[in-house]
Amino acid sequence: MSGAGLRADRVGRRADGRLILDGVVLAPETGSTVGVLGPNGSGKSTLLRLLAGLLTPTAGVVTLDGTPLGDLPRRTVARRLAVVEQQADTQVELTVADVVRLGRVPHRRAWTAGSADDERAVREALGRTGLADRAEQPWHTLSGGERQRVQIARALAQEPRELLLDEPTNHLDIHHQLDLLALVTGLPVTTVVALHDLNLAAMYCDELVVLSAGRVVAGGAPGDVLTEELIAEVYGVRAAVSREGPEQRPHVRFLGTLG
Repeated sequence: MSGAGLRADRVGRRADGRLILDGVVLAPETGSTVGVLGPNGSGKSTLLRLLAGLLTPTAGVVTLDGTPLGDLPRRTVARRLAVVEQQADTQVELTVADVVRLGRVPHRRAWTAGSADDERAVREALGRTGLADRAEQPWHTLSGGERQRVQIARALAQEPRELLLDEPTNHLDIHHQLDLLALVTGLPVTTVVALHDLNLAAMYCDELVVLSAGRVVAGGAPGDVLTEELIAEVYGVRAAVSREGPEQRPHVRFLGTLG
């Protein structure tokens, strides 16, 4: 598959003889936010890891500007793609600024000190994520929501063009969920984010892709994808879907399980 940006062309993944993903196509518009939805075990995290080059597809190909990820130097990929996984932890005594500086590693030669450009990128990432006043605070003293924000700052310090996030709102309270997604979707990058919450996905994503048992069962604008029929089919629950706000985004109200 040719074309600018990050693309997945009919990618599949098998592990231990089991088919985890099958024929997934993903081609985000530059600068858009694509939400990946689906129940546990549907393949969301595997797809994110394939897009990041952390796993290799057993079928199909993931490309960056038309070149297969596997044909590109790891450092080249790391300069373009930033990944925020579900939870990050460290036993090392690091400050917030130290963690964010890790995002500059792909831009430096081994064993060299950070440059003025590196420090500028770190300062900008801290400022954009509202962490400038926390720069010297020890990482281990932060709350879960603050740690997620630091991980996004680390990703921004990479100065990526594509940002991949695996369920970044897990374990956050509602305020921090909204805050974090508003931050992410306001960034000038192409974003692919795996989410559990259908209403958050409807509020913040330009496009949705729904996985079920490793296959794409729906894709498109939130209003076209989040129907009562699809929610029943994929999640096994009854729901009422209404339209709210000036953009008439879908809002899902759950009514109970099927059967």
